[in-house]
Amino acid sequence: MNTRRSPVLPASKLPRVGTTIFTVMSGLAAEHGALNLSQGFPDFDGPKALRERVSHYLDRGHNQYAPMTGVPSLRQAIAGKVASLYGRVTDAETEVTVTSGGTEALFCAIQAVVRPGDEVIVFDPAYDSYEPAVELAGGRCVRLAMPAPAYRPDWNAVADALNDRTRLIVVNSPHNPTGSVLTADDLDALESLLADRDTLLLSDEVYEHIIFDGAEHQSLLRRPALAERAFVVSSFGKTYHVTGWKIGYCVAPAALSAEFRKVHQYVTFASITPVQLALADFLADHPEHHLQLPDFYQQKRDRFCELLAGSRFTFEPAAGTYFQLLNYAAINEEPDVELARRLTIEHGIASIPVSVFYQAPPVDRVLRFCFAKDDATLERAAELLCAI
Repeated sequence: MNTRRSPVLPASKLPRVGTTIFTVMSGLAAEHGALNLSQGFPDFDGPKALRERVSHYLDRGHNQYAPMTGVPSLRQAIAGKVASLYGRVTDAETEVTVTSGGTEALFCAIQAVVRPGDEVIVFDPAYDSYEPAVELAGGRCVRLAMPAPAYRPDWNAVADALNDRTRLIVVNSPHNPTGSVLTADDLDALESLLADRDTLLLSDEVYEHIIFDGAEHQSLLRRPALAERAFVVSSFGKTYHVTGWKIGYCVAPAALSAEFRKVHQYVTFASITPVQLALADFLADHPEHHLQLPDFYQQKRDRFCELLAGSRFTFEPAAGTYFQLLNYAAINEEPDVELARRLTIEHGIASIPVSVFYQAPPVDRVLRFCFAKDDATLERAAELLCAI
């Protein structure tokens, strides 16, 4: 008689990681037919002219592998945008890499430079893909709190945390999940702290064009002393309302890009060819789209906040991103994970509990809602929230 031995699984490399909160809450919303303001995607489509360019390339045989680093026309268009917006001359051949979404770019950057025993500074609440990537590389995250309601880095705390093991600092502006933004003073502080150190930077700027009230996005690419040690990551999905296309990119000095590409080529190798070609055309022909995006989303932010004025939630309008935090302390003291689940099931509206982005549970009780929705969706969402 044959007996088959069950395989013995090795210990998990990510024992504390489960299914992401975005998948959990979107799944719960679908199960209960709830309005989904949890996961960050629009409920409207990308520009018609952009979608037509994808069809153009699909129908003309551009359906094989793209170059590993990205199609040349797209890398050149990205370099042109960086020069136009931030005044930095970038070599499209050696310093720009197209990736399958911003998350892949973040992962590749961390894997490229973080080694066992290294420390990586991140700011709580921190987007949930950072720490697992650091742990897979053998590093350890040092998590520094950004106190509510401003959610700004404490640079004195950063100075205290810096040591010879600090390989990388991860910054994120506009910030997900809080919607806060870095200022020029923040970049001054960061530049001063790192002047005599070899610490590298990873800047998550996927919401770079969604910033409000006349503020100017403070990309690390504006500062030569920061850019020369930084991986700067952005995303076309956020900019063009096409998150499902999963096209992002990383801008970094040639030496850092070379290490980045060593990882990237074995993660996805290349991203979808006709979409890259279409994005290159649209970026070159329609720069007004990303230039007008702040006003487009500020109207949605302002409308959502106006509709919530009569609710029991309290809030400060987001400074950037398409997320709005709502504080429910005046409603009850229920843990945010439990409340988010209950609101989805009982009240028909899904959100993201912000505590999941912290190492230590926060004092403030807040939920994150996505306002990248059409007016009818925002009005229905506000109706449900005002009834709570």
